[in-house]
Amino acid sequence: MKDDDLIGTQTPHRRITEPEEALAVLERAVPGLTGLRRPEPAVLDWAVLEESLGTALPADYKHLAQRYPTFALGDFLLVPLPEPGEEHDSLRGFRDGLDVLADAWVEPGRGPAARPAPGGLLPWAESDESDKFMWSTSGETPQDWTVTVASRSGGWWHYTGGAVQFLAEYCEGTLEPWALPPIDPEATPC
Repeated sequence: MKDDDLIGTQTPHRRITEPEEALAVLERAVPGLTGLRRPEPAVLDWAVLEESLGTALPADYKHLAQRYPTFALGDFLLVPLPEPGEEHDSLRGFRDGLDVLADAWVEPGRGPAARPAPGGLLPWAESDESDKFMWSTSGETPQDWTVTVASRSGGWWHYTGGAVQFLAEYCEGTLEPWALPPIDPEATPC
């Protein structure tokens, strides 16, 4: 990702910081999503992921993963989420995403690096057309991280809200989907 490919930055009207509120907004934006909701929140071993990645993960993402299994939005955007007892597989998924990002998207010495360390990029979702959805890992805490989108067309941009709020605004159409197609707010299990 080169700086001259930066499309811009979008800022939500109000950044949602409470995980429960962010999830409620997503569930309103994607009415069928609640049909995929777990009957009871999953108990996940976040320490396996966070210690291995060397960073905590955002609370909205963790809240989403405790309530939902992996799902796709509009047969376009895959949101892989950890499963209880399969945290090592999720860690492998994060690492594979970092490897792809480092090999194909990030130019050494130009822009942020593919790494979960502060100032880096950490992939959390992708499209079926190889668009990447990442956290920019800057800020005091993971709750301060922003979303960075790298489109397959080469353009990339930032969204200054959390991942769950991003998904909600993308699905409800209040977000300008720069270099992405409009998305059908339909959720399917994966």
